[in-house]
Amino acid sequence: MAVVSWKEILLLSGLVVGCYWNSLSCGFVFDDVSAILDNKDLRPSTPIHNLFLNDFWGTPMAEERSHKSYRPLTVLTFRLNYLFSELSAASYHLLNVILHAVVCVLFLRVCRLFLDKTSSLVAALLFAVHPIHTEAVTGVVGRAELLSSIFLLAAFLAYTKSTGPDHSIVWPPIALTVVLVAAATLCKEQGITVVGVCCVYEIFIAQGFTLPMLVDTIWQVLQGKDGFPYAVLQTLLKLIVLVISTLLLVIIRVQVIQSQLPVFTRFDNPAAVSTTPTRQLTFNYLLPVNAWLLLNPSELCCDWTMGTIPLVESLVDLRNLATLVFYIFLGLLAYHSLRYRHGSAKTVIMALSLIVLPFIPASNLFFPVGFVVAERVLYVPSMGFCVLVAHGFKMISHKGQLKKISWLMIGLLLTTYTVKTFHRNWDWESEYTLFTSALKVNKNNAKLWNNVGHALENQNNYAKALRYFLQATRVQPDDIGAHMNVGRTYKNLNKSKEAEEAYLVAKSLMPQVIPGKKYATRVAPNHLNVYINLANLIRANDSRLEEADQLYRQAISMRPDFKQAYISRGELLLKMNKLTEARDAYLRALELDRTNADLWYNLAIVYIEMKDPSEALKNFNHALELNPRHKLALFNSALLMQESGEPKFWPEANRRFLTYVEEEPDDANGYFNLGMLAMDANENAAAERWMRKAIGLQAGFRSALFNLALLYSQSKREVDALPVLDELLHHHPEHIKGLILKGDILMNHKKDTRGAKACFERILRMDPTNVQGKHNLCVVYFEERDLPRAERCLEETLDLAPNEEYVRRHLSIVRSKMAAMSAAGRPLSSATTEGATTEGVAEGRGVDAVGKEVGDEKNERKSSTESVRGVGVDQSKSLDNSQSDKRTKGKSTKDIKDIEKKRAAALKRLEEIERILSGD
Repeated sequence: MAVVSWKEILLLSGLVVGCYWNSLSCGFVFDDVSAILDNKDLRPSTPIHNLFLNDFWGTPMAEERSHKSYRPLTVLTFRLNYLFSELSAASYHLLNVILHAVVCVLFLRVCRLFLDKTSSLVAALLFAVHPIHTEAVTGVVGRAELLSSIFLLAAFLAYTKSTGPDHSIVWPPIALTVVLVAAATLCKEQGITVVGVCCVYEIFIAQGFTLPMLVDTIWQVLQGKDGFPYAVLQTLLKLIVLVISTLLLVIIRVQVIQSQLPVFTRFDNPAAVSTTPTRQLTFNYLLPVNAWLLLNPSELCCDWTMGTIPLVESLVDLRNLATLVFYIFLGLLAYHSLRYRHGSAKTVIMALSLIVLPFIPASNLFFPVGFVVAERVLYVPSMGFCVLVAHGFKMISHKGQLKKISWLMIGLLLTTYTVKTFHRNWDWESEYTLFTSALKVNKNNAKLWNNVGHALENQNNYAKALRYFLQATRVQPDDIGAHMNVGRTYKNLNKSKEAEEAYLVAKSLMPQVIPGKKYATRVAPNHLNVYINLANLIRANDSRLEEADQLYRQAISMRPDFKQAYISRGELLLKMNKLTEARDAYLRALELDRTNADLWYNLAIVYIEMKDPSEALKNFNHALELNPRHKLALFNSALLMQESGEPKFWPEANRRFLTYVEEEPDDANGYFNLGMLAMDANENAAAERWMRKAIGLQAGFRSALFNLALLYSQSKREVDALPVLDELLHHHPEHIKGLILKGDILMNHKKDTRGAKACFERILRMDPTNVQGKHNLCVVYFEERDLPRAERCLEETLDLAPNEEYVRRHLSIVRSKMAAMSAAGRPLSSATTEGATTEGVAEGRGVDAVGKEVGDEKNERKSSTESVRGVGVDQSKSLDNSQSDKRTKGKSTKDIKDIEKKRAAALKRLEEIERILSGD
């Protein structure tokens, strides 16, 4: 076996880089979103063993909605990418390009086993640039094919060394082959098919059997005329070891999927649910379709599901001729390769084994799969195709008159493939470019119209997205997901009536419950989201809450393990103030998924509403154990600790707020609450810094401005407080506490009674019953020496607050002063001698009368909605609970811990909480 030279390695690598360098500018598209962006198994916070418990998309294998694609080694490489570059798409694409180059080099090494040096290089060059590979190389999820192919080729190369010079068995290569087969299978399921390739190699290449010879040998043995030759016994022993190892892998694989096949619908693979002979005719017709894609990859499409390829429903369908021609050609090649022992026959049989055997799992012939055609599954079969083309080139080029033409044709083919591959990569730049390019090839696939709509929706271009979604419903009127997408888009366009009508159409298309037949086997789990979306829409109307609850319960009755239904119902019950039932709904959801940090978070919110802060804090902590960077759990648990009034919690609350601002550096609320904590701890410099940061991020941040002014006032920095109060009142001219504080500073520190009077009069124009503003205005009259007016003012104040002792005391002081001045014969409303008696009234309702203000800004509570990628399934933003609850919590002072709350739109938003502390 000729080795691969460094020049050949550099040539192949350079060609791969030249074809695929533009893929580095592509993003995460199509299945990449579910496998990379939405897959929690990539995050370092997820235990590494979860990779071996979940499927390729991060769904637990035990769940029915799991795709059952078990590829932990591939996911591990994604996790390594995330470790080094998180979600930088370029690094993922770069590794794919490198892996493709490695596959090309290994493939060249394999070709050297049954092709000459030139022909094997031609095969490897064709493989390197074939346009059919763009989905496997440029699409990040295609890494499963790349890794599986590396281990598949390595396993085959290892097996070729299992026979010694004396034709004895060499066991270490066989053991290595078994290990590599297992690794290939853990990258993608089709890796196990290399065992079949090894068997073909052993029988027809290593032992030199032809099919007639093999049949004759078996016949002789069965007749007892002759025993097994020693060489045959050795071959049989090796094959038995391979077959047993394969069976063990299959048994383990079946155990992993818990003997359950994934649930597919007629939209994924229409032929799979068709009757005989439509199913058989269609599946057989797909074979020449795939062969044509290898021969002429001019029209490539990222999605071949739904109506892309119409069903072959009759024997007289002309497409059956293509199936017949394909089988005749395949039969002739097999006949030629199995009947003769010369080198050409061996090359063809190995090429056929690489084409046929790795394609069997995706062929639909033995069991249905979740697609009609998928270009990336042709990655390994294309190796056999390239071998056949290179072998044909070899045969033609050896004929003198055709040598130049053959070289010209192969050069033209390589150039054409290279240009096509390079341009095809640009289609994968974004979801919009990918799906619009697919629509140019096929306009009968509703899923493509849906996905272009999704791409436009992600750009907030709802009007244009709606046109694509509506077209999807016209192309496939019974597509439940398309009608769901229409409903969601109408909702985003604030057309609730049209949205409800679209959801009702989708609901009417759901399979009806048939007694004795399992419902889940006839519907895609994600289609049940129509009940969730419809309920989320109508529950915005408080008079229809019970109707919404009925829809949630209907979804649960159809699938008792439908986690999202419990989550959404829990939010509704919370809105309806049915706290115990809400808690039970979340607990049921946690029975189905205890690793969901959002569920623990939502349960904590329920316990807050149930006035059980200790249990709420436990659940917040559970959420943070699962996801230490869970932003809202960090924020709200810190608020809970802060409002407890216990200093022992303050350091941890401070740490959590600091972590929160690392995650959300542009959220002023985090810095504001750090400032409040610092104020509680009497760390004035830190408090000032955090408040300034909050104000810098959010101009006019009312609570931050007021508390900063209050901090200055309490720190004897009244001059610094006034500009802050002016800014506060500029943005919020109705801010009563700010006016009170400003009036107090103007009167007691600036001796500006006119300015103070204007503040208090402004308060009373907004709220004539405001006791504090009224009283402080009385103090201004007293300072102005207008005792009769001060007396009348205090009497009016006492009428407003007859139980306020300080008002009664101040009225008594004024009356005593008036009596003393009358006895002395001095006018009651003229200027008097400077004296200390004015201080007796002015004290008592100054700075201390104004307490901290907390929480006028609202903080979003995240609800745990499931985000499912794909056509016909609403994405997370389609579930109306994505902005379901806003919560604001405040910190009490040492004297008062009660929190005033205003709740509006029940769990939609918790309105601002403001506290004014009253005291002498």
